[in-house]
Amino acid sequence: MFHLWTQIRARLAFNYRQKIFLLTTLPLVLAVAAISAVVTVQSRQLAAREIRELESQLIEAKRAELKNYLSLARTAIGSVYGNAAPDDEVAKIKVQQTLSAMIYGQDGFFFVYDYDGNNLVSPRQTFLIGKNWKGLSDLNGVPVVDTIIDTARSGGGYHAYDWAKPSTRETARMVVYVIGLQDWKWALGTGIFIDDVLSTVAAAEAEVQARIQKTFIYIVLITILALFGVFVAGLLLNLRERRLADTKLRALTERIIDTQEEERGRVARELHDSISQILIGIRYTLELARKRVMGGDPRASESLDKGIGGLTEAIHEVRRISADLRPGVLDDLGLGPALKSLIDEFARRTSIKTEFKTVVFRNRLDKDAKIALYRIAQEALTNVERHAEANHVSIEVFGHRSGATMRITDNGTGISDRSARDGVGGLGLRNMQERIDQLKGTLRVLSSENGTIIEASVPLSHMLSPETMSESPAPKPRKTA
Repeated sequence: MFHLWTQIRARLAFNYRQKIFLLTTLPLVLAVAAISAVVTVQSRQLAAREIRELESQLIEAKRAELKNYLSLARTAIGSVYGNAAPDDEVAKIKVQQTLSAMIYGQDGFFFVYDYDGNNLVSPRQTFLIGKNWKGLSDLNGVPVVDTIIDTARSGGGYHAYDWAKPSTRETARMVVYVIGLQDWKWALGTGIFIDDVLSTVAAAEAEVQARIQKTFIYIVLITILALFGVFVAGLLLNLRERRLADTKLRALTERIIDTQEEERGRVARELHDSISQILIGIRYTLELARKRVMGGDPRASESLDKGIGGLTEAIHEVRRISADLRPGVLDDLGLGPALKSLIDEFARRTSIKTEFKTVVFRNRLDKDAKIALYRIAQEALTNVERHAEANHVSIEVFGHRSGATMRITDNGTGISDRSARDGVGGLGLRNMQERIDQLKGTLRVLSSENGTIIEASVPLSHMLSPETMSESPAPKPRKTA
């Protein structure tokens, strides 16, 4: 099971490029998702308010229309009703006939109920006339006749319920306006079906939903295009950076190979010019000593002493070449003495005035830090000797709370002039930077026409504690000639 889980995690692991792409696109996707959610919610809320306002305006218009119709009806029956007594049956019949004749539109009509619930006028639905409909409710259980009567008794008002349309016999929403003829105890009213209002509102709501959905689709498409753009831009940038990196890597590889060949040539020349010549001289001296020994010449000891002196000189020369490749004093005594030896040899070879300052480190830097700082100093002094045209160089090494720092200062022409001549600003500084990067340290280069300051710092993690130093074995003594 653990092995299976390990395989799943390995398959789901992202490489560096995928992680960068996720870090780039994930905030964009989350931002777009949040914007989409906010836009959708606010659009729906705004649409709901607009639809409610539209519905309210349409229904209010219908109510105003009902009032106008009822005003016409009262005007039509006003002369009869106003002059009739409460029990004037002739006047009542005449009013019923007048109201029955007043129909309008496709489904518009006036209706009359007495306060007992009997229908007196219903010209489009005559089957209601003459019957008592008290307690009648619509399909949703909403009281119809009782509420109409109560509204008329209280002076008039509106009531809404579901009712069958006379033209189609289909049930639809109906709004009625009712007034009371109190002398005759009649409820007079008229109604308008608002299914067209509800259809308009439903169409508006559907249109709003479609608009919101279209907006969401637009946002998704824009997001996809943006992600595609990020992907393409990242791909192009990656390809460009890879080409540049490959070009720089090839150039750096060529420079490293050239440097290696130069170093090998230098070692070969030194071996040929010094060691080889010394050994050839020793050979001739020993051959001469052998001939003198065989011939009984008393000068044989003189030749042997000269040969021994030549061997001693060869040993010193080998040590010098070895010290250039890897100084033993760096491992035995630490960075300070190694740098002192390096800068003294530099002063002797170049006749440039030098200065060395340091504090007692007690060899507390670890092996990697000592080698890196020593090689940086070697590289800096080589650059000064070849290109800086300086007459003063100083090296200062000191410790601090964050670690240790080596500062190399010269009063030469500056790195910009040197790099223009021999590319020192390329491989030399790059080697320094790579060495210090391996230690997770920092390299600062300040250069002007008045000189250059190179400051290399290593972190505290490369400083050995006293306990670690006491546990480490003491360096083995070197055999001397």
